[in-house]
Parts: sequence; structure tokens; C-alpha cells
Amino acid sequence: MHVHARPAMILLQEQPRRVSRIMAMHLRETLSNRWDHVQNFLFPHLRDAVGPMTPLHQRVAFVFDFAAFEACIRTFDGLPGRPLKDRFALARAFVAKAVMNISTTTALIERLCADAMLRRLCGWERAYAVPSESTFSRAFAEFAVSGLPTVLHEALIAWTHKDRLVGHISRDSTAIEAREKPERSAPKAKKPKGKRGRRKKEEPVQPKEETVQPKEEKRLDRQVGMSPAQMLADLPTACNVGSKRNAKGHTASWIGYKLHVDTADGDIPVSCILTSASLHDSQVALPLAAMTARYVTNLYVLMDKAYDAPQIWNYSRALGQVPIIAKNPRRGGKEEAEAETRARRLVGHPTAEDIRFKERSAAERFNSNLKDNYGGRFVRVRGPAKVMCHLMFGVLALTIEQLMRLVT
Repeated sequence: MHVHARPAMILLQEQPRRVSRIMAMHLRETLSNRWDHVQNFLFPHLRDAVGPMTPLHQRVAFVFDFAAFEACIRTFDGLPGRPLKDRFALARAFVAKAVMNISTTTALIERLCADAMLRRLCGWERAYAVPSESTFSRAFAEFAVSGLPTVLHEALIAWTHKDRLVGHISRDSTAIEAREKPERSAPKAKKPKGKRGRRKKEEPVQPKEETVQPKEEKRLDRQVGMSPAQMLADLPTACNVGSKRNAKGHTASWIGYKLHVDTADGDIPVSCILTSASLHDSQVALPLAAMTARYVTNLYVLMDKAYDAPQIWNYSRALGQVPIIAKNPRRGGKEEAEAETRARRLVGHPTAEDIRFKERSAAERFNSNLKDNYGGRFVRVRGPAKVMCHLMFGVLALTIEQLMRLVT
């Protein structure tokens, strides 16, 4: 993502061989073949090697096998100095942390030392071989800089959705609370104060200077002529204070970030962008649409009234999609919108757009699932790159398990 030193999109472009090995199969056929491999080969082999596994251990093992860390983690053997700890095992441990919804790295290390099955699945035979917390921290910083979970997630989406026609893409954002100080907003320019008191008779009258400041071009207008990389670079990523009105009409505030996600049918996240909490949802619609269009061909895109802008409507149509966006009444048009809604209810025949808009609940299910079951509420790192890395480990695990549910 744009919050990393090297964006994942660029990393994928640097490694075309990985993408060229993607099989052109139907999604269900591809997943069925993979699931048969897991049931008939992986699980029996693990039972013979490490003993009987619980359903939770089977989930962890399946995610490990599906993620294929070996394709994206580089090791440099034979260099001078002390050799690095096994990065493959550390990456598996962070994914297991997301699958098991473990809140802190300290709790993860304690679980690895006590759970022999999990420890051996990650790659450590003995409890004394589990690295210290500082080693986990250094490895996590490397994964954040390289964008490892983001690269794995984008490669997974490219593999499973290359020839898939997706009916609906649900676009939404969710608040991410962080434990760090928010960035201070720039102070507003103060007007120069004039001299106090009445003007003396001998003083000349100073003419008033009428300065007309040019209007700053809106971000949506700038994004129309930008490339996806330029749009991502233009978005703010610093931690600050955000506020959002919930479904009950109450405004809630938080300190941290905002995760913007495009979710496909089946509650499968396709594209993710992390921005500052104060950024409006509409400012991320075009970058998300450009990222999703790289891997997915979809027919409809569903958005709430925060995305009701002519630039978003036109951009979606230019990509060959049909945008369905809830109307946001502005400038006194609220009464007309309410009258139209009442008229539709009296008729009793909902439109096709209203029926399709109900599919947008996939975005809400993904947001709650990420926070409740995959570590989205336990952000204990600082900085947009590390926060994005922590969230993407959960997104990667969630995506794999959602794909598995399509088969099982």
C-alpha cells in the first residue's frame, strides 16, 4: 500500500514470474483442487509428523499452506555477521496471531511456548527456540517496510480472481483506533490586526486591500487526471482525530486511522488502503476503484451517500461499472428526496437498485469480522506502515478462510 516504503503494487510489478504462474481456472475449481490437496495430503502428513490437531490448529495450518510465504520472503545466507532468525517461522507466527485473535506479541510468545502443536506448525521444535520479543519486533518492522502481507494478499486475489466475474463490489471504510499521539493540525493564518483607536486627522486614509485568493483545486478533481500511484501518494496517512456518524445518528470520534476496503461477493476483501482518520471517504474512492480494477472485473459497485459525487459516478462508469450510490441530499434537496422515498414505499415495488444495494452488507460483515476475530481491535504498533502491516496480516487470514468457506 501507499503507506509502505515500497508499495505492494510496485513489488508485484518487479516479480512478474509469480503472477505468470497463476492458473487460469474457475474459482470454485481452483479452490476445490486446493482443498482436496489439504484434506488428502497436508492434514494426514501433519498428523503423522506432529500428532492429532484441533480444529483451530487445522485452520492455522490451512492458512499457512495457502499463504505461501516462501514465494515472497527473501533470505540471504552466507553474509558476514550474526545470521538472522528464521523469517518464515516469524511470518507464520504473525499470521497465527491474527487467526487466533491474540492481542499482543507477548501473549503470542507465551502461547508458542505452551502450545507445542502451534510451535511446530510455525517451525520451532523446542520452546527455547522461540525468539525473544525484540526479535519479533525487528522482524515485524522488516515486514512492514516490505509490505509482506499486502504482497501476499494481492497475489492471492490475482490468483483466485483472475478470470472471475464479480457481481458486486461494496466500498466502505472503518475506524481503526491506535495508541499514539495524533498529528497536530496546521494553525490557521491569522489576519493582520489594524491599529487600535480612531484615526488622527493628520493621518492619511489607508485604502482597503481587496485580495481574492484563488480557490484550491479539490482532491477529487486532481485525482481524475492522476495515475493510481499518484493518487495513493496524495492521500494523508498520519495519525489524527476522526469522527463519523453511526447508523443511529450519533457522532463518534476516535484517534487513529481509517481503513478503506473494497469487498467482493462472498465477503472477500479485494483492495485495502489505510489513511488518516480525518480523511473523508469520498477521497479514497478513485484509488480504490483503480486498484480493484487491476485484478477484478465487476459489474456493480455499491457505496453509501458519502461517495455521492459526480467524479466518482463518472470514474466508475469509465471503468465499465454500474455505480449504485445512495443519494446525499444537498442544498435544500432533502424534502424532495424524502418525498420520493415515501412515494416508492407507497407503491410497494422496490427498484432493482434498491434490491442490489442490500448486497452492500458484505462490507459491514467484513469490518466487524476483522475487528472481532482477526485482531482489528488490538492495534499495539505505531506509524501507518506498521499499523497497515498488522491489519493486513488479519486481512490475509480472513481472505483465505472466506475463500475456503466458498468450497466447504
